[in-house]
Amino acid sequence: MAYDLGIIGGGNMAEAIVRGLLNSKTIPAEKIIVTDISSARREVFSQMGVRAVQDNASVAGNSYTVLLCVKPQQMAPALASLGPVSDSGALIISIAAGVRIKSIRGESALRVIRAMPNTPMLVGQGATAICAGPLVTSIDMSNARRIFESAGIVIETTEDKMDAVTALSGSGPAYFFYLVEQLIKVGIELGLPPDQAKLLACKTAMGSAKMLMESTEEPAELRRRVTSPGGTTEAAISHLNSAAWPAAMVEAVKAAAKRSGELSR
Repeated sequence: MAYDLGIIGGGNMAEAIVRGLLNSKTIPAEKIIVTDISSARREVFSQMGVRAVQDNASVAGNSYTVLLCVKPQQMAPALASLGPVSDSGALIISIAAGVRIKSIRGESALRVIRAMPNTPMLVGQGATAICAGPLVTSIDMSNARRIFESAGIVIETTEDKMDAVTALSGSGPAYFFYLVEQLIKVGIELGLPPDQAKLLACKTAMGSAKMLMESTEEPAELRRRVTSPGGTTEAAISHLNSAAWPAAMVEAVKAAAKRSGELSR
């Protein structure tokens, strides 16, 4: 095998994974190959010292592990282009949301791991869940963990939990970005210069996340400690509750999980 890792689809998540692997020195650039139809995306990887090509067949049969970083609707043609991989013994890892392991394996003897990473891998703070298909070995799972732990944490779960993972951590960064987006917007409306509003909102989000990770207290308790009776925070929380924000948030995440399930069909 010429490559330790072959990646089909050179989008943002593939970039995050490769940068994590290179920064952590987990896999050297010359042992990675990426395919993408976009010349601009291929150039991104070329600048990292990674071979980037247009033809998926360059990966098939030449990589110990094949990582499918394609959108769900692109999975069928991507698999069709990987003919030789069925005979190569390569491990297949898919990050396509909602695409079940059975859909990838079909009636073959492919060893398939399904993974759901998220975009904070770009800054070394990713969260990934992985689950094993039939025939997958403990060594295969260790290899998958090695890839994703290069830029974050990894948990192992079962496939019936992957829709929940997709909704919570896969889509989750967008929820936080959306919240910070609104905080910046209202900060400007209240008279803050845009650069100061952004700095305050982003640093608040970063500091709060650090407290959540490092504290032994539950999030609800940390929230209560900021919420003095009759104070400014209580006024804001009371408004969110009266506007049914908690229920809306719950239903939003459930909608994402439902959509993940729909994609599988």
